[in-house]
Amino acid sequence: MLSILDDYKDDIFETFFGNANHCIVIVDRGGYISYMNEGYCRFLELDRSEVKGKHVTEVIDNTRMHIVAETGLEEMADLQEIRGKYMVANRVPLRSDGKVVGALGMVLFRDTEEWLKMNSHIKALLLELETYRKQMNDQNGATYTLHDIVSSSPEMDQLKNKMMKLAPGDVSILLRGESGTGKELFAHSIHQLSERHTKPFIKVNCAAIPEHLLESELFGYREGAFTGAKKGGKPGKFQLANGGTLFLDEIGDMPLHAQVKILRVLQEGEVEAVGAVKPEQIDVRIIAATNQSLEELIQSQQFREDLFYRVNVVQVKIPPLRERPEDLRVLSKYLLQKVTERMGKRVIDFHREVYQCFQQYEWPGNVRELENVIEAAVHLTNTETIQVDDLPDHIQKKTYTFEEGDSLKEMIEKAEKQAIERTLKRVEGDKAEAAKALQIGKSSLYEKVKKYQL
Repeated sequence: MLSILDDYKDDIFETFFGNANHCIVIVDRGGYISYMNEGYCRFLELDRSEVKGKHVTEVIDNTRMHIVAETGLEEMADLQEIRGKYMVANRVPLRSDGKVVGALGMVLFRDTEEWLKMNSHIKALLLELETYRKQMNDQNGATYTLHDIVSSSPEMDQLKNKMMKLAPGDVSILLRGESGTGKELFAHSIHQLSERHTKPFIKVNCAAIPEHLLESELFGYREGAFTGAKKGGKPGKFQLANGGTLFLDEIGDMPLHAQVKILRVLQEGEVEAVGAVKPEQIDVRIIAATNQSLEELIQSQQFREDLFYRVNVVQVKIPPLRERPEDLRVLSKYLLQKVTERMGKRVIDFHREVYQCFQQYEWPGNVRELENVIEAAVHLTNTETIQVDDLPDHIQKKTYTFEEGDSLKEMIEKAEKQAIERTLKRVEGDKAEAAKALQIGKSSLYEKVKKYQL
């Protein structure tokens, strides 16, 4: 439709939507704004002449228009927060000859007075909901929900949908992903969506508990079980999680002798405290997480294969941040708000070049590193907008510009130096890995590193 009427579409859109009381936006297949009516521009306090052609994520907070344009799936009556106000939005794909060519979004209100009343009502309901949620969190130990996993990429949307399907059952889940990708947030969310959400959610960091204390921490102990044992004994993590969910974080770091005992608990459904004369029945759902390759640990006999099959009934891979660059902008804004509220400092946005730096960087520490970078920038900035100079040195974009008069050889050398420099940074200085990534020999890489003094 858009391509056929391309020469007249602005006039057509204006005829249909120019005087509408609703806020209207239309994007093309790539998520770039083709049209936004005057009402929406007024609400966003933007000059209409500057909006057209921008990507919708640069203009509208928490938008999903680009996702609808990509997936072709409509979203009706979705609650969306824009500039601190909650809005109800409809988003529908636009098709021509059976193909999706864009999307139309409409915010549902007739006038400002009506909207202010509805916004106040929604805020009151959300505050009430948050109160109930906090009470529930205090009881069961789970803090986060899927709402806390901020994203706009299709990959994360698919992952959230998968979580909603898996959560109601009792199947064991293994969350895999690099450090900082949000495995714990997903574990909390699964519990909150499950039938066990009113029961305890207990986390065990398998890498943080000393090996000699692991057994008593997991399975508890009876009074007099060993020197220093508390009077009356102490329940273990499994007993505390009875009826609920046990989250085994960094399960790849668990000692082998503890793996044997956990396997028995999962097989028999019973746990025996240290010093106990008989086991007790327990009912727990297991969610495990790791940033290691358990298959490699099995090969090196550091992880039991039978335990792996017990916890790996359903495997969920959480993609690293570098594989979902669409999330960077929405995540950055969310984390900026979170950091500034915690610090009490007024910083409201990022300069456009900061987003370019974020897109260029590899983010080996994923979302956790992004939050740390934003927190450091908030500390350093003297304005309400974070500038490139406020970022840590390793994040700032380093590009080589070609000077007028540069020979082809000089241009190639500058580009080559930049490529090697970025690759070395991404692989944390591992030259063998860098040579493999650049598809050159190690000796050749060493020569170039010496040549460019990297």
